[in-house]
Amino acid sequence: MFKTLYKEIDGFKLVSVLTPVCMIGEVVMEMIVPRLMASIIDDGVTAGNMEHIYRVGGWMIVAAIIGLVFGVLGAVFGSRAATGFARNLRRSMYRNIQTFSFSNIDKYSTAGLVTRMTTDVTNIQNAYQMILRMFVRAPASMVIAMVMSFAINRELASVYLVAVILLGAALIFIMTRATRYFGEAFRKYDDLNESVQENVSAIRVVKAYVREKFEGEKFQKASGNVQKLLLRAEMILSWNAPLMQFTVYTCILVISWLGARMIVSSGATALTTGELMSMLTYCMNILMSLMMLSMVFVMITMSAASARRVAEVLSEKSDLTNPENPVMEVKNGAVQFEHVGFRYKRDGREVLSDIDLNIRSGETVGIIGGTGSAKTSLVQLLPRLYDVSAGTVRVGGVDVRKYDLETLRDSVAMVLQKNELFSGTIAENLRWGNANATDEEIAEACRQACADEFIERFPDKYETHIEQGGTNVSGGQKQRLCIARALLKKPKILILDDSTSAVDTATDAKIRHSFAEKIPGTTVFIIAQRISSIEHADHVLVLDGGRIQGWGTPQELLETNKIYQEVYRSQTKGGGDFDEKGGEE
Repeated sequence: MFKTLYKEIDGFKLVSVLTPVCMIGEVVMEMIVPRLMASIIDDGVTAGNMEHIYRVGGWMIVAAIIGLVFGVLGAVFGSRAATGFARNLRRSMYRNIQTFSFSNIDKYSTAGLVTRMTTDVTNIQNAYQMILRMFVRAPASMVIAMVMSFAINRELASVYLVAVILLGAALIFIMTRATRYFGEAFRKYDDLNESVQENVSAIRVVKAYVREKFEGEKFQKASGNVQKLLLRAEMILSWNAPLMQFTVYTCILVISWLGARMIVSSGATALTTGELMSMLTYCMNILMSLMMLSMVFVMITMSAASARRVAEVLSEKSDLTNPENPVMEVKNGAVQFEHVGFRYKRDGREVLSDIDLNIRSGETVGIIGGTGSAKTSLVQLLPRLYDVSAGTVRVGGVDVRKYDLETLRDSVAMVLQKNELFSGTIAENLRWGNANATDEEIAEACRQACADEFIERFPDKYETHIEQGGTNVSGGQKQRLCIARALLKKPKILILDDSTSAVDTATDAKIRHSFAEKIPGTTVFIIAQRISSIEHADHVLVLDGGRIQGWGTPQELLETNKIYQEVYRSQTKGGGDFDEKGGEE
Protein backbone atom coordinates (compact mmCIF):
# COMPACT_ATOMS: atom_id res chain seq x y z
CA MET A 1 0.00 0.00 0.00
CA PHE A 2 2.69 2.50 1.00
CA LYS A 3 4.71 1.72 -2.11
CA THR A 4 1.64 2.32 -4.29
CA LEU A 5 0.84 5.65 -2.64
CA TYR A 6 4.49 6.77 -2.56
CA LYS A 7 4.61 6.73 -6.36
CA GLU A 8 1.96 9.46 -6.42
CA ILE A 9 4.23 11.95 -4.60
CA ASP A 10 6.18 12.29 -7.85
CA GLY A 11 6.60 15.96 -8.73
CA PHE A 12 6.18 17.10 -5.11
CA LYS A 13 9.11 15.36 -3.42
CA LEU A 14 11.15 18.57 -2.99
CA VAL A 15 8.39 20.47 -1.17
CA SER A 16 7.69 17.30 0.84
CA VAL A 17 11.31 17.41 2.10
CA LEU A 18 11.42 21.19 2.61
CA THR A 19 8.27 21.17 4.78
CA PRO A 20 9.72 19.20 7.74
CA VAL A 21 13.02 21.11 7.42
CA CYS A 22 11.13 24.39 7.83
CA MET A 23 9.15 22.95 10.74
CA ILE A 24 12.34 22.00 12.57
CA GLY A 25 13.73 25.49 11.91
CA GLU A 26 10.57 27.04 13.37
CA VAL A 27 10.79 24.84 16.48
CA VAL A 28 14.46 25.70 17.07
CA MET A 29 13.65 29.43 16.94
CA GLU A 30 10.71 28.94 19.33
CA MET A 31 12.92 27.09 21.82
CA ILE A 32 15.57 29.83 21.74
CA VAL A 33 13.09 32.54 22.71
CA PRO A 34 12.45 31.30 26.31
CA ARG A 35 16.19 31.12 26.99
CA LEU A 36 16.61 34.67 25.72
CA MET A 37 13.66 35.74 27.88
CA ALA A 38 15.33 34.18 30.93
CA SER A 39 18.51 36.09 30.16
CA ILE A 40 16.58 39.36 29.95
CA ILE A 41 14.97 38.77 33.35
CA ASP A 42 18.08 37.52 35.16
CA ASP A 43 20.85 39.61 33.56
CA GLY A 44 18.81 42.58 32.44
CA VAL A 45 15.80 43.33 34.65
CA THR A 46 17.25 41.97 37.91
CA ALA A 47 20.68 43.50 37.29
CA GLY A 48 19.22 46.77 35.95
CA ASN A 49 21.24 46.42 32.72
CA MET A 50 19.19 48.16 30.00
CA GLU A 51 21.87 47.61 27.36
CA HIS A 52 21.58 43.85 27.88
CA ILE A 53 17.79 44.07 27.67
CA TYR A 54 17.95 45.93 24.35
CA ARG A 55 20.58 43.60 22.89
CA VAL A 56 18.90 40.33 23.90
CA GLY A 57 15.49 41.77 23.04
CA GLY A 58 16.79 42.46 19.54
CA TRP A 59 17.91 38.84 19.23
CA MET A 60 14.46 37.73 20.40
CA ILE A 61 12.87 39.76 17.59
CA VAL A 62 15.29 38.24 15.06
CA ALA A 63 14.53 34.73 16.33
CA ALA A 64 10.79 35.40 16.19
CA ILE A 65 11.02 36.73 12.62
CA ILE A 66 13.13 33.77 11.47
CA GLY A 67 10.68 31.40 13.16
CA LEU A 68 7.80 33.19 11.44
CA VAL A 69 9.48 32.84 8.03
CA PHE A 70 10.12 29.13 8.63
CA GLY A 71 6.52 28.67 9.75
CA VAL A 72 5.06 30.43 6.70
CA LEU A 73 7.32 28.52 4.32
CA GLY A 74 6.44 25.26 6.05
CA ALA A 75 2.73 26.00 5.64
CA VAL A 76 3.15 26.90 1.96
CA PHE A 77 5.34 23.91 1.14
CA GLY A 78 3.10 21.55 3.14
CA SER A 79 -0.03 22.77 1.36
CA ARG A 80 1.58 22.37 -2.05
CA ALA A 81 2.83 18.89 -1.21
CA ALA A 82 -0.52 17.69 0.19
CA THR A 83 -2.73 19.18 -2.53
CA GLY A 84 -0.35 17.96 -5.23
CA PHE A 85 -0.36 14.49 -3.70
CA ALA A 86 -4.17 14.52 -3.68
CA ARG A 87 -4.25 15.69 -7.30
CA ASN A 88 -1.95 12.88 -8.37
CA LEU A 89 -4.05 10.32 -6.49
CA ARG A 90 -7.30 11.45 -8.13
CA ARG A 91 -5.73 11.64 -11.57
CA SER A 92 -4.13 8.20 -11.28
CA MET A 93 -7.32 6.66 -9.93
CA TYR A 94 -9.39 8.17 -12.74
CA ARG A 95 -6.95 7.05 -15.42
CA ASN A 96 -6.74 3.55 -13.96
CA ILE A 97 -10.53 3.25 -13.78
CA GLN A 98 -10.68 4.09 -17.50
CA THR A 99 -8.56 0.99 -18.21
CA PHE A 100 -10.81 -1.35 -16.22
CA SER A 101 -12.64 -4.14 -17.97
CA PHE A 102 -16.29 -4.74 -17.14
CA SER A 103 -15.29 -7.50 -14.72
CA ASN A 104 -12.99 -5.06 -12.88
CA ILE A 105 -15.75 -2.47 -12.68
CA ASP A 106 -18.14 -5.11 -11.33
CA LYS A 107 -16.03 -5.24 -8.14
CA TYR A 108 -16.85 -1.66 -7.17
CA SER A 109 -20.05 0.31 -6.83
CA THR A 110 -20.26 3.75 -8.42
CA ALA A 111 -20.85 5.29 -5.00
CA GLY A 112 -17.79 3.47 -3.65
CA LEU A 113 -15.56 4.85 -6.41
CA VAL A 114 -16.93 8.37 -5.87
CA THR A 115 -16.21 8.10 -2.13
CA ARG A 116 -12.67 6.92 -2.84
CA MET A 117 -11.98 9.86 -5.18
CA THR A 118 -13.48 12.47 -2.84
CA THR A 119 -13.73 11.72 0.89
CA ASP A 120 -10.93 9.13 1.02
CA VAL A 121 -8.47 11.24 -0.97
CA THR A 122 -9.30 14.28 1.20
CA ASN A 123 -8.56 12.23 4.34
CA ILE A 124 -5.22 11.17 2.88
CA GLN A 125 -4.45 14.76 1.88
CA ASN A 126 -5.12 16.05 5.42
CA ALA A 127 -3.13 13.23 6.98
CA TYR A 128 -0.18 13.80 4.65
CA GLN A 129 -0.09 17.50 5.45
CA MET A 130 -0.19 16.75 9.19
CA ILE A 131 2.59 14.18 8.80
CA LEU A 132 4.83 16.67 7.02
CA ARG A 133 4.13 19.45 9.51
CA MET A 134 2.79 18.33 12.90
CA PHE A 135 4.33 14.84 12.91
CA VAL A 136 7.76 16.49 12.63
CA ARG A 137 7.04 19.65 14.59
CA ALA A 138 5.43 18.04 17.67
CA PRO A 139 8.16 15.47 18.47
CA ALA A 140 10.91 17.99 17.70
CA SER A 141 9.31 20.59 19.96
CA MET A 142 8.77 18.08 22.76
CA VAL A 143 12.30 16.64 22.62
CA ILE A 144 14.06 20.01 22.38
CA ALA A 145 11.91 21.51 25.15
CA MET A 146 12.60 18.47 27.36
CA VAL A 147 16.36 18.72 26.74
CA MET A 148 16.33 22.46 27.50
CA SER A 149 14.30 21.84 30.68
CA PHE A 150 16.73 19.19 31.96
CA ALA A 151 19.59 21.52 31.11
CA ILE A 152 18.02 24.17 33.39
CA ASN A 153 16.97 21.96 36.32
CA ARG A 154 16.68 18.19 36.40
CA GLU A 155 14.43 18.06 39.46
CA LEU A 156 11.78 20.33 37.96
CA ALA A 157 12.09 18.70 34.54
CA SER A 158 11.22 15.35 36.13
CA VAL A 159 7.72 16.73 36.69
CA TYR A 160 7.36 17.00 32.88
CA LEU A 161 8.53 13.46 32.43
CA VAL A 162 5.90 12.07 34.81
CA ALA A 163 3.20 14.24 33.23
CA VAL A 164 4.16 13.14 29.70
CA ILE A 165 4.00 9.44 30.63
CA LEU A 166 0.59 9.76 32.33
CA LEU A 167 -0.87 12.02 29.66
CA GLY A 168 0.54 9.85 26.86
CA ALA A 169 -1.14 6.73 28.28
CA ALA A 170 -4.48 8.55 28.58
CA LEU A 171 -4.23 9.93 25.02
CA ILE A 172 -3.42 6.50 23.60
CA PHE A 173 -6.55 5.12 25.26
CA ILE A 174 -8.68 7.99 23.85
CA MET A 175 -7.14 7.69 20.40
CA THR A 176 -7.69 3.92 20.21
CA ARG A 177 -11.37 4.22 21.10
CA ALA A 178 -12.01 7.17 18.76
CA THR A 179 -10.32 5.76 15.68
CA ARG A 180 -12.55 2.66 15.76
CA TYR A 181 -15.63 4.83 15.35
CA PHE A 182 -13.98 6.99 12.68
CA GLY A 183 -13.17 3.90 10.62
CA GLU A 184 -16.78 2.71 10.78
CA ALA A 185 -18.07 6.19 9.87
CA PHE A 186 -16.02 6.42 6.70
CA ARG A 187 -17.31 3.06 5.55
CA LYS A 188 -20.84 4.40 5.96
CA TYR A 189 -20.05 7.22 3.51
CA ASP A 190 -20.52 4.72 0.65
CA ASP A 191 -24.16 4.21 1.69
CA LEU A 192 -24.65 7.96 1.97
CA ASN A 193 -23.24 8.64 -1.49
CA GLU A 194 -25.23 5.78 -2.98
CA SER A 195 -28.44 7.28 -1.59
CA VAL A 196 -27.64 10.66 -3.12
CA GLN A 197 -26.62 9.15 -6.46
CA GLU A 198 -29.78 7.06 -6.80
CA ASN A 199 -32.04 9.93 -5.83
CA VAL A 200 -30.49 12.48 -8.19
CA SER A 201 -30.08 10.17 -11.20
CA ALA A 202 -33.65 8.88 -10.83
CA ILE A 203 -35.25 12.16 -9.77
CA ARG A 204 -37.91 11.94 -12.50
CA VAL A 205 -39.01 8.52 -11.31
CA VAL A 206 -38.98 9.70 -7.70
CA LYS A 207 -41.25 12.63 -8.53
CA ALA A 208 -43.48 10.59 -10.83
CA TYR A 209 -44.22 8.14 -8.00
CA VAL A 210 -44.30 10.88 -5.33
CA ARG A 211 -41.56 9.14 -3.33
CA GLU A 212 -39.73 12.25 -2.17
CA LYS A 213 -40.61 11.53 1.46
CA PHE A 214 -39.38 7.93 1.21
CA GLU A 215 -36.09 8.99 -0.42
CA GLY A 216 -35.71 11.74 2.15
CA GLU A 217 -36.12 9.23 4.97
CA LYS A 218 -33.62 6.87 3.32
CA PHE A 219 -31.06 9.66 3.04
CA GLN A 220 -31.77 10.78 6.60
CA LYS A 221 -31.11 7.23 7.83
CA ALA A 222 -27.79 6.99 5.96
CA SER A 223 -26.79 10.46 7.11
CA GLY A 224 -27.87 9.65 10.67
CA ASN A 225 -25.65 6.56 10.76
CA VAL A 226 -22.63 8.66 9.79
CA GLN A 227 -23.60 11.32 12.34
CA LYS A 228 -23.93 8.82 15.19
CA LEU A 229 -20.52 7.28 14.57
CA LEU A 230 -18.78 10.64 14.16
CA LEU A 231 -20.54 11.98 17.25
CA ARG A 232 -19.30 9.04 19.32
CA ALA A 233 -15.77 9.58 18.06
CA GLU A 234 -15.88 13.33 18.73
CA MET A 235 -17.31 12.81 22.21
CA ILE A 236 -14.37 10.58 23.05
CA LEU A 237 -11.93 13.09 21.57
CA SER A 238 -13.57 15.87 23.57
CA TRP A 239 -11.80 14.47 26.64
CA ASN A 240 -8.53 15.60 25.06
CA ALA A 241 -8.96 19.29 25.91
CA PRO A 242 -9.96 19.03 29.62
CA LEU A 243 -7.37 16.31 30.23
CA MET A 244 -4.72 18.46 28.59
CA GLN A 245 -5.76 21.58 30.53
CA PHE A 246 -5.82 19.67 33.81
CA THR A 247 -2.31 18.32 33.17
CA VAL A 248 -0.94 21.70 32.04
CA TYR A 249 -2.37 23.63 34.98
CA THR A 250 -1.26 20.93 37.43
CA CYS A 251 2.28 21.07 36.02
CA ILE A 252 2.27 24.87 36.22
CA LEU A 253 1.14 24.77 39.85
CA VAL A 254 3.69 22.10 40.82
CA ILE A 255 6.57 23.78 38.98
CA SER A 256 5.62 27.22 40.32
CA TRP A 257 5.47 25.89 43.88
CA LEU A 258 8.68 23.85 43.66
CA GLY A 259 10.46 26.52 41.66
CA ALA A 260 9.49 29.29 44.10
CA ARG A 261 10.74 27.21 47.02
CA MET A 262 14.07 26.60 45.21
CA ILE A 263 14.52 30.28 44.48
CA VAL A 264 13.72 31.37 48.04
CA SER A 265 15.64 28.60 49.82
CA SER A 266 18.78 28.88 47.68
CA GLY A 267 18.75 32.63 47.28
CA ALA A 268 18.30 32.27 43.49
CA THR A 269 21.42 30.14 43.14
CA ALA A 270 19.79 26.74 42.41
CA LEU A 271 17.17 28.36 40.16
CA THR A 272 16.68 31.92 38.99
CA THR A 273 13.43 33.74 38.28
CA GLY A 274 14.17 33.85 34.56
CA GLU A 275 14.86 30.11 34.47
CA LEU A 276 11.55 29.47 36.23
CA MET A 277 9.77 31.51 33.54
CA SER A 278 11.54 29.45 30.86
CA MET A 279 10.51 26.20 32.58
CA LEU A 280 6.86 27.30 32.55
CA THR A 281 7.10 28.10 28.83
CA TYR A 282 8.72 24.75 28.09
CA CYS A 283 5.96 23.09 30.10
CA MET A 284 3.36 24.47 27.71
CA ASN A 285 5.46 23.46 24.69
CA ILE A 286 5.95 19.87 25.86
CA LEU A 287 2.36 19.15 26.76
CA MET A 288 0.86 20.93 23.73
CA SER A 289 3.26 19.01 21.51
CA LEU A 290 2.00 15.79 23.02
CA MET A 291 -1.59 16.82 22.31
CA MET A 292 -0.73 17.69 18.71
CA LEU A 293 1.03 14.36 18.33
CA SER A 294 -2.07 12.52 19.57
CA MET A 295 -4.21 14.33 16.98
CA VAL A 296 -1.72 13.39 14.27
CA PHE A 297 -2.03 9.72 15.22
CA VAL A 298 -5.81 10.01 15.21
CA MET A 299 -5.73 11.52 11.71
CA ILE A 300 -3.29 8.87 10.48
CA THR A 301 -5.45 6.08 11.88
CA MET A 302 -8.56 7.67 10.34
CA SER A 303 -6.89 7.91 6.97
CA ALA A 304 -5.43 4.38 7.08
CA ALA A 305 -8.73 2.89 5.95
CA SER A 306 -8.97 5.53 3.23
CA ALA A 307 -5.41 4.81 2.13
CA ARG A 308 -6.18 1.09 1.80
CA ARG A 309 -9.31 1.82 -0.27
CA VAL A 310 -7.45 4.20 -2.60
CA ALA A 311 -4.48 1.85 -2.96
CA GLU A 312 -6.91 -0.94 -3.82
CA VAL A 313 -8.19 1.00 -6.84
CA LEU A 314 -4.69 2.08 -7.89
CA SER A 315 -3.40 -1.51 -7.66
CA GLU A 316 -6.33 -2.97 -9.58
CA LYS A 317 -5.17 -4.03 -13.03
CA SER A 318 -7.41 -4.79 -15.94
CA ASP A 319 -7.74 -8.50 -16.61
CA LEU A 320 -7.92 -7.63 -20.32
CA THR A 321 -4.46 -6.79 -21.61
CA ASN A 322 -2.78 -6.62 -24.97
CA PRO A 323 -0.76 -9.68 -25.98
CA GLU A 324 2.82 -9.46 -27.16
CA ASN A 325 2.94 -8.42 -30.82
CA PRO A 326 -0.84 -7.84 -31.09
CA VAL A 327 -2.67 -7.96 -34.41
CA MET A 328 -3.23 -4.35 -35.51
CA GLU A 329 -5.80 -4.84 -38.28
CA VAL A 330 -9.26 -6.41 -38.39
CA LYS A 331 -9.65 -7.72 -41.94
CA ASN A 332 -13.42 -8.21 -42.00
CA GLY A 333 -16.51 -8.76 -39.88
CA ALA A 334 -16.61 -12.56 -40.01
CA VAL A 335 -17.39 -14.03 -36.57
CA GLN A 336 -16.87 -17.52 -35.20
CA PHE A 337 -17.89 -18.83 -31.77
CA GLU A 338 -16.12 -22.10 -31.08
CA HIS A 339 -17.58 -23.98 -28.09
CA VAL A 340 -17.74 -20.75 -26.11
CA GLY A 341 -18.57 -20.77 -22.42
CA PHE A 342 -18.74 -17.74 -20.16
CA ARG A 343 -19.27 -17.06 -16.47
CA TYR A 344 -19.08 -13.84 -14.46
CA LYS A 345 -16.24 -13.71 -11.96
CA ARG A 346 -18.29 -11.95 -9.31
CA ASP A 347 -20.52 -14.95 -8.66
CA GLY A 348 -19.10 -17.76 -10.82
CA ARG A 349 -22.52 -18.45 -12.36
CA GLU A 350 -22.39 -19.96 -15.85
CA VAL A 351 -24.07 -17.61 -18.31
CA LEU A 352 -23.21 -19.09 -21.73
CA SER A 353 -22.56 -22.71 -22.52
CA ASP A 354 -21.22 -24.43 -25.67
CA ILE A 355 -21.98 -21.62 -28.14
CA ASP A 356 -20.95 -22.72 -31.65
CA LEU A 357 -21.63 -20.28 -34.53
CA ASN A 358 -20.13 -19.30 -37.88
CA ILE A 359 -21.19 -15.92 -39.31
CA ARG A 360 -19.89 -14.58 -42.60
CA SER A 361 -18.83 -10.97 -43.00
CA GLY A 362 -21.69 -8.68 -44.04
CA GLU A 363 -24.48 -10.89 -42.71
CA THR A 364 -27.26 -9.65 -40.47
CA VAL A 365 -27.96 -11.82 -37.44
CA GLY A 366 -31.02 -11.41 -35.26
CA ILE A 367 -30.89 -12.58 -31.65
CA ILE A 368 -34.00 -13.23 -29.57
CA GLY A 369 -34.53 -14.81 -26.20
CA GLY A 370 -36.24 -14.30 -22.90
CA THR A 371 -34.99 -11.96 -20.22
CA GLY A 372 -31.87 -13.54 -18.73
CA SER A 373 -31.02 -15.67 -21.76
CA ALA A 374 -27.56 -13.99 -22.03
CA LYS A 375 -28.14 -12.13 -25.31
CA THR A 376 -26.14 -9.10 -24.18
CA SER A 377 -23.43 -11.25 -22.60
CA LEU A 378 -22.94 -13.00 -25.94
CA VAL A 379 -22.32 -9.84 -27.99
CA GLN A 380 -20.11 -8.29 -25.30
CA LEU A 381 -17.54 -10.99 -26.04
CA LEU A 382 -17.00 -9.61 -29.56
CA PRO A 383 -15.28 -6.31 -28.60
CA ARG A 384 -13.70 -8.19 -25.68
CA LEU A 385 -15.50 -6.32 -22.96
CA TYR A 386 -15.28 -9.68 -21.19
CA ASP A 387 -13.05 -12.65 -21.94
CA VAL A 388 -14.52 -16.08 -22.55
CA SER A 389 -14.25 -18.69 -19.80
CA ALA A 390 -13.99 -21.49 -22.34
CA GLY A 391 -13.64 -21.81 -26.10
CA THR A 392 -12.67 -19.13 -28.61
CA VAL A 393 -14.25 -16.08 -30.22
CA ARG A 394 -12.79 -15.11 -33.60
CA VAL A 395 -13.31 -11.88 -35.51
CA GLY A 396 -11.92 -11.71 -39.02
CA GLY A 397 -10.52 -15.20 -38.50
CA VAL A 398 -8.35 -14.13 -35.53
CA ASP A 399 -8.88 -14.88 -31.85
CA VAL A 400 -10.06 -11.61 -30.25
CA ARG A 401 -7.45 -12.09 -27.49
CA LYS A 402 -4.69 -11.66 -30.08
CA TYR A 403 -5.88 -8.22 -31.24
CA ASP A 404 -4.74 -4.87 -29.98
CA LEU A 405 -7.68 -3.85 -27.77
CA GLU A 406 -8.06 -0.39 -29.28
CA THR A 407 -7.91 -1.79 -32.82
CA LEU A 408 -10.55 -4.42 -32.05
CA ARG A 409 -12.93 -2.02 -30.34
CA ASP A 410 -12.55 0.55 -33.10
CA SER A 411 -13.83 -2.11 -35.48
CA VAL A 412 -16.86 -3.01 -33.36
CA ALA A 413 -19.61 -0.47 -32.68
CA MET A 414 -22.18 -1.13 -29.95
CA VAL A 415 -25.47 0.60 -29.27
CA LEU A 416 -26.27 -0.63 -25.77
CA GLN A 417 -29.60 -1.19 -24.08
CA LYS A 418 -29.05 1.87 -21.93
CA ASN A 419 -28.33 4.72 -24.32
CA GLU A 420 -26.00 7.37 -22.95
CA LEU A 421 -25.68 10.91 -24.28
CA PHE A 422 -23.38 13.51 -22.77
CA SER A 423 -23.91 17.20 -22.11
CA GLY A 424 -22.92 19.15 -25.22
CA THR A 425 -24.22 19.70 -28.73
CA ILE A 426 -25.62 16.98 -30.96
CA ALA A 427 -22.54 17.24 -33.18
CA GLU A 428 -20.21 16.86 -30.18
CA ASN A 429 -22.09 13.75 -29.06
CA LEU A 430 -21.95 12.22 -32.52
CA ARG A 431 -18.21 12.84 -32.80
CA TRP A 432 -17.69 10.38 -29.96
CA GLY A 433 -17.94 7.83 -32.76
CA ASN A 434 -15.33 9.61 -34.86
CA ALA A 435 -13.59 12.69 -33.52
CA ASN A 436 -12.50 13.73 -37.03
CA ALA A 437 -15.88 13.26 -38.72
CA THR A 438 -16.85 16.02 -41.15
CA ASP A 439 -20.22 17.74 -41.11
CA GLU A 440 -21.23 15.78 -44.21
CA GLU A 441 -20.26 12.45 -42.61
CA ILE A 442 -22.30 13.37 -39.53
CA ALA A 443 -25.31 14.27 -41.68
CA GLU A 444 -25.02 11.02 -43.65
CA ALA A 445 -24.85 8.91 -40.47
CA CYS A 446 -27.94 10.70 -39.16
CA ARG A 447 -29.77 10.01 -42.44
CA GLN A 448 -28.94 6.30 -42.14
CA ALA A 449 -30.22 6.29 -38.54
CA CYS A 450 -33.30 8.39 -39.49
CA ALA A 451 -32.14 10.98 -36.94
CA ASP A 452 -32.05 13.81 -39.48
CA GLU A 453 -35.85 13.89 -39.44
CA PHE A 454 -36.03 15.48 -35.99
CA ILE A 455 -32.61 17.19 -35.94
CA GLU A 456 -33.56 19.41 -38.87
CA ARG A 457 -36.64 20.57 -36.97
CA PHE A 458 -34.53 21.95 -34.13
CA PRO A 459 -33.72 25.69 -34.48
CA ASP A 460 -29.99 25.08 -33.94
CA LYS A 461 -30.00 21.74 -35.81
CA TYR A 462 -26.69 19.93 -35.10
CA GLU A 463 -25.63 22.63 -32.61
CA THR A 464 -28.65 21.91 -30.42
CA HIS A 465 -27.54 21.47 -26.82
CA ILE A 466 -28.12 18.07 -25.24
CA GLU A 467 -28.60 17.99 -21.47
CA GLN A 468 -26.67 15.51 -19.35
CA GLY A 469 -28.05 12.03 -20.03
CA GLY A 470 -30.04 13.31 -23.02
CA THR A 471 -33.00 14.31 -20.85
CA ASN A 472 -34.24 16.92 -23.35
CA VAL A 473 -34.80 14.41 -26.19
CA SER A 474 -37.22 11.49 -26.32
CA GLY A 475 -36.24 7.85 -25.92
CA GLY A 476 -36.61 7.15 -29.65
CA GLN A 477 -34.59 10.25 -30.58
CA LYS A 478 -31.88 9.25 -28.14
CA GLN A 479 -31.71 5.76 -29.66
CA ARG A 480 -31.38 7.12 -33.20
CA LEU A 481 -28.61 9.52 -32.15
CA CYS A 482 -26.73 6.63 -30.54
CA ILE A 483 -27.12 4.55 -33.73
CA ALA A 484 -25.77 7.46 -35.80
CA ARG A 485 -22.85 7.80 -33.41
CA ALA A 486 -22.04 4.10 -33.86
CA LEU A 487 -22.26 4.38 -37.65
CA LEU A 488 -19.68 7.17 -37.66
CA LYS A 489 -17.10 4.60 -36.52
CA LYS A 490 -17.58 2.86 -39.88
CA PRO A 491 -17.34 -0.45 -38.05
CA LYS A 492 -16.86 -3.91 -39.46
CA ILE A 493 -19.30 -5.22 -36.83
CA LEU A 494 -22.36 -3.29 -35.64
CA ILE A 495 -24.24 -4.48 -32.55
CA LEU A 496 -27.72 -3.12 -31.81
CA ASP A 497 -28.73 -4.31 -28.34
CA ASP A 498 -32.49 -3.72 -28.28
CA SER A 499 -31.65 -0.21 -29.48
CA THR A 500 -34.79 0.41 -31.54
CA SER A 501 -37.28 -0.54 -28.82
CA ALA A 502 -38.43 3.08 -28.45
CA VAL A 503 -38.63 3.64 -32.23
CA ASP A 504 -41.88 3.13 -34.11
CA THR A 505 -42.14 0.14 -36.45
CA ALA A 506 -42.00 2.23 -39.64
CA THR A 507 -38.82 4.04 -38.58
CA ASP A 508 -37.32 0.73 -37.45
CA ALA A 509 -37.92 -0.65 -40.95
CA LYS A 510 -36.32 2.44 -42.54
CA ILE A 511 -33.21 2.04 -40.38
CA ARG A 512 -32.82 -1.64 -41.29
CA HIS A 513 -33.37 -0.88 -44.99
CA SER A 514 -30.69 1.85 -44.75
CA PHE A 515 -28.23 -0.63 -43.25
CA ALA A 516 -28.78 -3.06 -46.13
CA GLU A 517 -28.09 -0.31 -48.70
CA LYS A 518 -25.40 1.84 -47.05
CA ILE A 519 -23.27 -0.66 -45.06
CA PRO A 520 -23.62 -3.98 -46.92
CA GLY A 521 -20.14 -5.16 -45.84
CA THR A 522 -20.80 -4.64 -42.13
CA THR A 523 -21.82 -7.60 -40.00
CA VAL A 524 -24.89 -6.56 -38.01
CA PHE A 525 -26.16 -8.16 -34.79
CA ILE A 526 -29.68 -7.12 -33.80
CA ILE A 527 -30.91 -8.06 -30.34
CA ALA A 528 -34.66 -7.50 -30.33
CA GLN A 529 -37.94 -8.46 -28.74
CA ARG A 530 -39.95 -7.58 -31.83
CA ILE A 531 -40.12 -10.15 -34.60
CA SER A 532 -40.47 -7.32 -37.14
CA SER A 533 -36.96 -6.11 -36.25
CA ILE A 534 -35.32 -9.41 -37.25
CA GLU A 535 -37.68 -10.93 -39.82
CA HIS A 536 -35.39 -9.82 -42.69
CA ALA A 537 -32.15 -11.00 -41.03
CA ASP A 538 -29.96 -13.55 -42.81
CA HIS A 539 -29.97 -15.73 -39.69
CA VAL A 540 -31.75 -15.67 -36.35
CA LEU A 541 -30.26 -17.04 -33.13
CA VAL A 542 -32.66 -18.20 -30.43
CA LEU A 543 -31.12 -18.28 -26.96
CA ASP A 544 -32.63 -19.79 -23.83
CA GLY A 545 -30.75 -20.14 -20.55
CA GLY A 546 -27.42 -19.32 -22.20
CA ARG A 547 -27.73 -22.13 -24.75
CA ILE A 548 -28.58 -22.15 -28.45
CA GLN A 549 -32.17 -23.32 -28.94
CA GLY A 550 -32.46 -22.34 -32.59
CA TRP A 551 -30.35 -21.17 -35.53
CA GLY A 552 -31.42 -20.54 -39.09
CA THR A 553 -33.31 -18.17 -41.36
CA PRO A 554 -36.53 -16.61 -40.02
CA GLN A 555 -38.53 -18.83 -42.38
CA GLU A 556 -36.77 -22.00 -41.20
CA LEU A 557 -37.28 -21.16 -37.53
CA LEU A 558 -40.94 -20.35 -38.15
CA GLU A 559 -41.36 -23.91 -39.39
CA THR A 560 -39.13 -25.80 -36.95
CA ASN A 561 -38.51 -23.85 -33.72
CA LYS A 562 -41.22 -23.85 -31.05
CA ILE A 563 -39.86 -20.80 -29.18
CA TYR A 564 -39.73 -18.72 -32.36
CA GLN A 565 -43.21 -19.90 -33.31
CA GLU A 566 -44.61 -18.86 -29.93
CA VAL A 567 -43.07 -15.41 -30.17
CA TYR A 568 -44.30 -14.97 -33.72
CA ARG A 569 -47.86 -16.02 -32.88
CA SER A 570 -48.01 -13.89 -29.70
CA GLN A 571 -46.91 -10.78 -31.56
CA THR A 572 -48.89 -11.22 -34.78
CA LYS A 573 -52.07 -12.05 -32.84
CA GLY A 574 -51.92 -9.79 -29.83
CA GLY A 575 -48.92 -7.52 -30.27
CA GLY A 576 -47.12 -9.21 -27.38
CA ASP A 577 -43.40 -9.68 -27.00
CA PHE A 578 -41.07 -12.48 -25.98
CA ASP A 579 -41.41 -11.87 -22.27
CA GLU A 580 -45.17 -12.16 -22.32
CA LYS A 581 -44.87 -15.78 -21.23
CA GLY A 582 -42.45 -14.83 -18.45
CA GLY A 583 -38.74 -15.18 -17.93
CA GLU A 584 -35.97 -14.32 -15.55
CA GLU A 585 -32.80 -12.30 -15.89
